[in-house]
Amino acid sequence: MSGPADSSGQTRRGAAQPANPADVTERYAQRPQGSFKALLRLLPYAKPFRMQFLIVFVLVVVFNLSNVYQPYLVKVAIDRDLSNGAHNYTGLLHISLLYVGLVLVGVLASFAQIMVLQYSGQSIIRQIRLDLFRHIERQSMKFFDETAIGRLVTNVSSDTETVSQFFTQFFLSMVRDGLSVLMTIVAMFELDWRIASYAMVLIPILFGISMAFRKHLRQAYQVTRTRLSSIVAFLAENLAGIRITQIFHQERRQARAFEVLNSAHRQANVWNYQVSVLFNRTFELLGNLAVAAVVWVGGSAVLRHAILFGTLYAFITYIRQFFQPINALTQQWNTLQASMVSADRIGRVFMVEPIVEEPIQADPVVVDDVAGLVEFRDVSFAYQTGRPVLHHIDFRVEPGQLVGVVGATGAGKSSIMSLLTRFYDPTEGQICIDGRDIRTMAQRDLHRVVGLVQQDVYLFSGTIADNIRLFRSDISDETVVASAKAVGAHEMISRLPRGYDTPLYGKGANLSMGERQLIAFARVVALNPKILILDEATASLDSQTEELVNIGLQAVSQNRTTLVIAHRLATIRHADVILVLERGRIVERGTHEELLALGGLYAELHRKSGIEAAPEENRPHQETYASSVLVHPTRVPE
Repeated sequence: MSGPADSSGQTRRGAAQPANPADVTERYAQRPQGSFKALLRLLPYAKPFRMQFLIVFVLVVVFNLSNVYQPYLVKVAIDRDLSNGAHNYTGLLHISLLYVGLVLVGVLASFAQIMVLQYSGQSIIRQIRLDLFRHIERQSMKFFDETAIGRLVTNVSSDTETVSQFFTQFFLSMVRDGLSVLMTIVAMFELDWRIASYAMVLIPILFGISMAFRKHLRQAYQVTRTRLSSIVAFLAENLAGIRITQIFHQERRQARAFEVLNSAHRQANVWNYQVSVLFNRTFELLGNLAVAAVVWVGGSAVLRHAILFGTLYAFITYIRQFFQPINALTQQWNTLQASMVSADRIGRVFMVEPIVEEPIQADPVVVDDVAGLVEFRDVSFAYQTGRPVLHHIDFRVEPGQLVGVVGATGAGKSSIMSLLTRFYDPTEGQICIDGRDIRTMAQRDLHRVVGLVQQDVYLFSGTIADNIRLFRSDISDETVVASAKAVGAHEMISRLPRGYDTPLYGKGANLSMGERQLIAFARVVALNPKILILDEATASLDSQTEELVNIGLQAVSQNRTTLVIAHRLATIRHADVILVLERGRIVERGTHEELLALGGLYAELHRKSGIEAAPEENRPHQETYASSVLVHPTRVPE
């Protein structure tokens, strides 16, 4: 295809060969900027689960109350039933049973809150992932030209999983641990307001430490996430182009480039954990110092008989309970940072709107009523502003005609076909089917009318029958078999171990190139479009296989308007008309014989191809597709 794929598509889709492995990290790097606003944009997904989150809140309150009351029960047992020589076995038994009951209630509440929250969180992420996948599928080809596939894979898989931790881990920690801190403070003030007041000095210290580490934690996670994304993008691109890597013996070079990314990710991870561990150990140290301070202050009060020993025990336990949820909250800081960064990356994808827009109101198209008249009316097109690849293309294809499009690489042949399928929109002019601008047609209807067979046939995981019907349940097994017979693929399929139920490997690797092309032709017959585009469908085939595929080509083009892009001129020598492109312009048009007689660019291409002119009586029979020639042969001045 002319355009981005010519200049940079190899880098994105093939085996990228970096000139300098030291530049690989920069080349694949992303710099996401997470913010809480990015998470807020995803909150509407949580609205259907408001009741579940309310249930989780109630369960969290029950769980925290059970934890807060446990030290108080021990305090009662010590001060009432054990101190001053008291031997109240009945009271101890009641306290013990109540303690066990609280523990059981807390365990059940904890289990229930986790299960409810996990179900809700995973349901939210399921919907986000589904909407993200659908949104990506809606994008125009320009989006995929400019976006690495590996990054999109990371968005759909890894980023959504990270965001799920916000709804499960972080949300639970904020509610549970936040309430635990508040309840613990209330309990401490109920026990002794003076010691509790001393303990509150810790709050500004904790806040200051959190603010000091906040920036470093955020930066550390962003760098780690960016470099992981770079690894995924590099891996996806190079595995897709593994044949190019091997045939040019670039395995070691690519391994070195991958090692650069891998080492950078390791370094970022080490830095991330270093900051996290330092942060957490600082809190742990502060917590232990606080316990020591309470032992000193509270112990002195016990010795002065200002408070009871059970109260001191409860205070020490509450101090630990005070620091545990705070420490848990701080440990969730990385989760929050990760979720914000991932939400920002997801949000950036959601904000991209397809350049090729669906019409606001599109009249439905009845495929059977489409005649197949194709018109390009003064069409110009540029992939990038200021760099046009097509200039004032103007031609008309009558229903049922077979039209060939030839030209040197980069002449704009595939760009014409990409415009007809509306992968892109022209910058000027109109493209019409049966007199109707294709921009007024829903793309779903357009792609039912226009079928495409490309040089690189893509087959999906599944059976041969699945790939012929493209998983459409409305295409029967009888139609699948009839389509295969029509293009000469039935005999080949019947020889396979399980016939039409033979499973295919990735991209149909267990079939030859010619067999894959025949499956693609059968697919087109089954889908039955009125207009067929063959984009260099035989360019990679040997002569024997090409002859077999040409039989399928003739069958699939019967009673259809067919446009064939071909490097091999033998494929289109019997076309009703041939369009010759040069630098994005139609410079010649006419039949094979007329263009040879013209002695222009087509004659030069024919001479270089080495095809000998065959006598008229020796040519294969070709059904006449139209009663008149499209246009008279002309040499168009540039």
